[in-house]
Amino acid sequence: MQLMNWQKMSADHRQQALARPVQKTSTALLETVQGILTQVKAEGDAAVLALTEKFDKVALPNLRYSTEQIDAQAARLDAKVRQAIDTAYDTIKRFHEAQRPQNIQVETRPGVTCEQRFTALQSVGLYVPGGTATLPSTALMLGVPAQIAGCQQVVLVSPPDANGDLSPALMYAAQRCGITEVYRCGGAQAIAALAFGTETVPRVDKVFGPGNSYVTAAKQLVAQRSDGCAMDMPAGPSELLVIADATANPAFVAADLLSQAEHGADSQVILLTTSAAMLEKVEQQLMQQLAQLSRRDIATQALASSALIQVADIEQAVAISQDYAPEHLSLQFAEPQQWLAKLTTAGSVFVGDYTPEAGGDYATGTNHVLPTYGFSKVYSSLGLLDFYRRYTVQTATKAGLAELAEAITTLADTEGLDAHKRAVTIRMEASS
Repeated sequence: MQLMNWQKMSADHRQQALARPVQKTSTALLETVQGILTQVKAEGDAAVLALTEKFDKVALPNLRYSTEQIDAQAARLDAKVRQAIDTAYDTIKRFHEAQRPQNIQVETRPGVTCEQRFTALQSVGLYVPGGTATLPSTALMLGVPAQIAGCQQVVLVSPPDANGDLSPALMYAAQRCGITEVYRCGGAQAIAALAFGTETVPRVDKVFGPGNSYVTAAKQLVAQRSDGCAMDMPAGPSELLVIADATANPAFVAADLLSQAEHGADSQVILLTTSAAMLEKVEQQLMQQLAQLSRRDIATQALASSALIQVADIEQAVAISQDYAPEHLSLQFAEPQQWLAKLTTAGSVFVGDYTPEAGGDYATGTNHVLPTYGFSKVYSSLGLLDFYRRYTVQTATKAGLAELAEAITTLADTEGLDAHKRAVTIRMEASS
């Protein structure tokens, strides 16, 4: 990682310093994903099984993980891990239950009532990444709100391990969320299976969950197709921005940066600090702590696309953060509360020295499925409402329609829509 001074950097250098690792939306990647979608659409289970063998290096007899297999794997789980999942389940459930939407009813004119109602999505697909790490926490982040919302069908997919199995921790998390439909597949082929359906994998209305560049591209592509399904958000490789001053603990800052860097080689972490001394101390801590990590090779690759930057003051750091729009934002400086109102374009914010980003990944209660690549400017963190759709209802009495008749017919005339006008006047004439 390079130590940089924002004040001494050109506009191009600043842009390069904050550029995400190459977002693999190249023509070659998109063509690969399109090919996978086409193959799964045409060949169903056979294509998913073949692609699983190709990419995950395991030949499966079938995709479905039976209830018996789920139960057997969950029963193997260590009691300490079971308790940790129970704790995380409780905090996530508590926070998301508080987000339950309320129907509203408003009389907009005498005799005219308008309502907004919410209904749970009928069928949802939950994508839990695998590969270099097992992520039961993601199953909870997706499964708990689906369970609270009352989605009728919840389908979980995740890449199998070398033995063709899914981890005990993942299966126990699925159990806690009441999920019984589980399939062993990952990558773009899993998204295709959920979007189109196969002989065994049911088609869903909306797919949720983070993933690599191929998964993210697949989600975006199926969401554009009439035969596909909706998606939650562009949630790709992880990223963290830390704002710190001279009062911060450099060991804490480095630990937070590494906690995200170890997610994947395409992750990105950035430090903005008002203190030149803090830059050097954090760099030293990064090297010391990195040597102790089991995933140091992955973290080292992520650090190559990361930056430690000195800024003039907290106000400048806030402006940079607002433009960068990080997935995770950590505030480790004096009196951070006074800046919260100005920090509005982060997926999730972690306030103070004792609020590690890892807490939000697991058990504070907030959701860790968040927009990346700067999409925090327009997308929200995953929440309970994402598992609902809202719709409106209106009811007008004869007197109520008469109250609005002139406004409706005048606007219909203005827009030259005679049938719209007639739909009102024919009723008024019938009631006169």
